[in-house]
Amino acid sequence: MIPQGTSLIGQKAVTGGQAVIRTIDPATGVPIAPDYPGLDPEEVARACRLAWEAFDDYRESSLEARASFLETIAAEIEALGDALIERGMAETGLPQARLEGERGRTCGQLRLFASVVRAGEWLDVRIDPAQPERQPMPRVDLRQRHVALGPVGVFGASNFPLAFSVAGGDTASALAAGCPVVVKAHAAHPGTSELVGRAVQAAVAECELPEGVFSLLFGAGNEIGQALVADPHIQAVGFTGSRAGGLALMATAQARPQPIPVYAEMSSINPVFLLPEALKARGQDIASGFVASLNLGAGQFCTNPGLVIGVKGEALEAFVAAAGAVVQKSPAQTMLTPGIHAAYGDGVSQLAAVAREIARGVPAVGPHEGQSALFSARAADFLSSEALQAEVFGSSSLVIECEDLDEMRAVAEQLEGQLTITLQMDDADLEAARALLPTLERRAGRVLVNGWPTGVEVCHAMVHGGPFPATSDSRTTSVGSAAIRRFLRPVCYQNLPEGLLPEALRDDNPLNLSRLVDGKRE
Repeated sequence: MIPQGTSLIGQKAVTGGQAVIRTIDPATGVPIAPDYPGLDPEEVARACRLAWEAFDDYRESSLEARASFLETIAAEIEALGDALIERGMAETGLPQARLEGERGRTCGQLRLFASVVRAGEWLDVRIDPAQPERQPMPRVDLRQRHVALGPVGVFGASNFPLAFSVAGGDTASALAAGCPVVVKAHAAHPGTSELVGRAVQAAVAECELPEGVFSLLFGAGNEIGQALVADPHIQAVGFTGSRAGGLALMATAQARPQPIPVYAEMSSINPVFLLPEALKARGQDIASGFVASLNLGAGQFCTNPGLVIGVKGEALEAFVAAAGAVVQKSPAQTMLTPGIHAAYGDGVSQLAAVAREIARGVPAVGPHEGQSALFSARAADFLSSEALQAEVFGSSSLVIECEDLDEMRAVAEQLEGQLTITLQMDDADLEAARALLPTLERRAGRVLVNGWPTGVEVCHAMVHGGPFPATSDSRTTSVGSAAIRRFLRPVCYQNLPEGLLPEALRDDNPLNLSRLVDGKRE
């Protein structure tokens, strides 16, 4: 399959009439055809209207039909074969193995949500049967289930062209919940997005679902995204990107006559706390693991370890020296887009103006390569400077030198909300870790011990979220089966006759669901 440069509205391919997206190979600077003209506002509105028209039918599709649809999407993506990987490599500069792994993750999470849909626990069925003889007041028959919110606008991410893009976690969880999806593709990889979009479009047709269940939109500026969020048919938004972008969409969503939730993953520096005994015992190994995590994917992960905190002394000095030596040997890597590369350069320059440079990696030789960088600063300076806490998207990190464990805890209290916080610790550090843990729980969605934050397992227990500004809603996750909850709401049914009740709430339990009946799990 060859990309055609078109948006997909329902089952139709549509060529826009607005400013075009022109992509280049970031490794070579060579343009890649075709161009992608942006859609007119009327076409955006048509996609949203189609999604609304499909909503009632799709949200009441059987659990088996919806699960089969998700599995069909995965099969259609796999059927794209090498064409998808080759296009992704050309548009992003990412290596083949990374993109093949990301395709596996994308299809794996679609199949995970298929199993979640079949199990039906997300419906959270609760039944309190009528008690007409109860004194002093009778109880009416009350039954509750969760239903889909409505059409969801999804924004593809720049750094994951598959797993957080057209058919990524936001789309998979929204479709699993029963919500039609309108995706705004990211300009960094339009051809990759179109190929995946056509796979989803084919799955809609194969499963004989309403065409409005899925649409894919292209637009060169912010207008398409703002129009999508402002459209009255859209009932929720999933976004992965910059803090500025997320805040802009949140403002639009809140300014609507009917405000809607925006689930935005935005900004995180993912602190790593080096506790004293671990640092003494294995500082060299920790330094090697840290730099490997820092450099992974040219540092273009939302879980990149951008901050390291330790107590000053010989052990921290040895760690800094070891990490700096590894950084110096780190080759520059191609970044995803010219814009991301330029922003990384600006961020490193701003950090260099307020922190002490420890090491730089091997200088860049390609047109859009990012050079690794490591800096340090005193905890007292960190506590008084917002600039030292700013995210730099790329393989750059900052080591904070604390006077003692009390100052380390003060740094922890000063942190903004994070996706992850890591503890490097040994058994002898247990009391220090216990003192930090309450603060870390308040500051992050995932707390790790003796690991590295890069790499997010797609499973039931994962939380990929956190307090603001890591995400716009700390109660949710964008990865794992609990992500479905973002796009659901509870509805209570009082005294409905059996013939009107949804299947999930009927006395004979035809879906064979686990249900809470009169306070007892059945």
